[in-house]
Amino acid sequence: MSSRRDFFSGAAALVGAGLVTRAGAATLPEAPSMSSAATQPPLVPPNGRPYNPVVTLNGWTLPWRMNNGVKEFHLIAEPVVREIAPGMKANLWGYNGQSPGPTIEVVEGDRVRIFVTNRLPEHTSIHWHGQRLPNGMDGVTGLNQPGIQPGKTFVYEFVARRPGTFMYHPHADEMVQMAMGMMGFWVTHPKDPRQHAVDRDFVFLLNAYDIEPGSYTPRVNEMTDFNLWTINSRAFPGVDTMNVRQGDRVRIRAGNLTMTNHPIHLHGHEFEVTGTDGGWTRPESRWPEVTTDIAVGQMRAIEFVATDLGDWAFHCHKSHHTMNAMGHSVPNMIGVDHRGVAEKISKLVPDYMVMGDKGGSMGEMEMPIPDNTLPMMTGQGPFGGVEMGGMFTVLKVRKDQKPGDYKDPGWYKHPAGTVAYEWKGEAPAVVRSGSAGGQAMPAAGKGPEVEVTVRKPAGHQGHH
Repeated sequence: MSSRRDFFSGAAALVGAGLVTRAGAATLPEAPSMSSAATQPPLVPPNGRPYNPVVTLNGWTLPWRMNNGVKEFHLIAEPVVREIAPGMKANLWGYNGQSPGPTIEVVEGDRVRIFVTNRLPEHTSIHWHGQRLPNGMDGVTGLNQPGIQPGKTFVYEFVARRPGTFMYHPHADEMVQMAMGMMGFWVTHPKDPRQHAVDRDFVFLLNAYDIEPGSYTPRVNEMTDFNLWTINSRAFPGVDTMNVRQGDRVRIRAGNLTMTNHPIHLHGHEFEVTGTDGGWTRPESRWPEVTTDIAVGQMRAIEFVATDLGDWAFHCHKSHHTMNAMGHSVPNMIGVDHRGVAEKISKLVPDYMVMGDKGGSMGEMEMPIPDNTLPMMTGQGPFGGVEMGGMFTVLKVRKDQKPGDYKDPGWYKHPAGTVAYEWKGEAPAVVRSGSAGGQAMPAAGKGPEVEVTVRKPAGHQGHH
């Protein structure tokens, strides 16, 4: 198992100040870095054309500089340490201190110039997923450009021609680099800020990792059996809540760069799919839903009015995607009395733990786990364990959440009489309906007598 110090030393040894010339360094825009895993406030544009900024869940937006009418950004591809949730950190690859990298926001028609400096131990590139641009800027190593070698800086330049929601990621050793967390979000706002305007606009990527319990670095050759399903490289309870004001029109944009689809489900509200990475959907093509399936490489933008107060769950509806480091080979022991077996095994394996023979609550099982390993489902709510992990968070709708305020308002205070409660009365006797089964299954000995006549088919000469 490699330590974080070992992890960084190999990459750092390949990158030094001498690899970028002084003349080149003088023309490069600054490359800000972010180490906090908390959701950062929206970046109000300091210059350029106005737009309504987005909020990246557990992320941030990359600042830019204006240079003769061109928006210039600087991305650093580098090893990063990402806190997946309190109690676990991972050695990943990302951009500007984080994985995923910072969101890039521009306006339709902007000329954009992105400097990409490689501080990884191998070559890389960036593909601008879904963008219309010159072929030589598309970022596929070997097809559209040579790889960006360690220590080198490449420049991508194009016009943001189409408003919408996009992603960026490598097309260089991508099985490794994307499995290590190299990806980010891109939003091109419409020229008219009134077009597609909403009150709250959240963005994030869905990603997955295979990090063995007790280790720090993902297994990059995994294709199917991932054990950490994350929202912007964070697992619940490390995922921030989405905090909105009652009556707000809310948009949530989610991009999927995992290896499987995710049926994303919102409680308490219905929504419409208003955008994909192909553009905005026409109003006549929309319909109400509470779950939308996001396939691999797709983005979905959903919109709804936050009408109902409360703390509403938002999650992937694949149940194992709302768990954390769970093995796939644990047998189902429900209904099996294994008390005697468990006692014998415990004498040989002191840490042995029975997986519930009556179902039990997996979130409450106190299994011994290695350091730097997330328990399966440990999120706590106002009534106890939420028993969720992974791709799960909460939409918090409040009357007094001020416009532009994204702070967590705490747990919802339910009005009297609006919480499910225990029935204290006597349980009713179990009564079986006398008509159960209808005429097809009459009670034994009480059914009507039925005379059956078997007729010989015409021309049949055999016995009957």
